Formats: sequence, structure tokens, C-alpha cells
Amino acid sequence: MKKNNQNKEKRKYDKGQIFVKVMAGILALLMLGAGCMTIIYAII
Repeated sequence: MKKNNQNKEKRKYDKGQIFVKVMAGILALLMLGAGCMTIIYAII
């Protein structure tokens, strides 16, 4: 019984970590895109 509970908790934790990493990646891409667009508009 203890092993099953640990596995379920670990899965939830892993899913949470994956979600956080995906969100961080998306935000980083948006930040880079915004920076590039700002530079492009400044040049034009």
C-alpha cells in the first residue's frame, strides 16, 4: 500500500514539473519574440 501511494504522489509531482517546464519554455519564447520585435521596430 505504501509503494502505491508513493508512486501516485511521484506521478503528480512529475506532471507538475513537466507543466512548469513547458510553461517556462513558452514564456521564454514569448520574451525572446517580444525582444526581437522591439529591435526590428526600432530599426525600421
